[in-house]
Amino acid sequence: MCERDTRPDTASEIHVYDPSWLSGAQCMGDACVVCHVKWPRPRRVLGELPDGSHVYGCDECAGIIGHQPVSAGGSLIAAR
Repeated sequence: MCERDTRPDTASEIHVYDPSWLSGAQCMGDACVVCHVKWPRPRRVLGELPDGSHVYGCDECAGIIGHQPVSAGGSLIAAR
């Protein structure tokens, strides 16, 4: 019998990244913290730096590391 997916709950877990391993663009949120892609600008919060500022990632990298979708901003508004 196959066991169900036992992936850890990463939605409530905050990953802290060491800025000495990141480029300036990654630290500023202008590049994906995983793959360095700059366009389209990464919008998924993947963790934070020790000073509390967020680091961002592209959707593909967020999916690979198993990070649940988290909005980079506040509330989302949809209009029809």
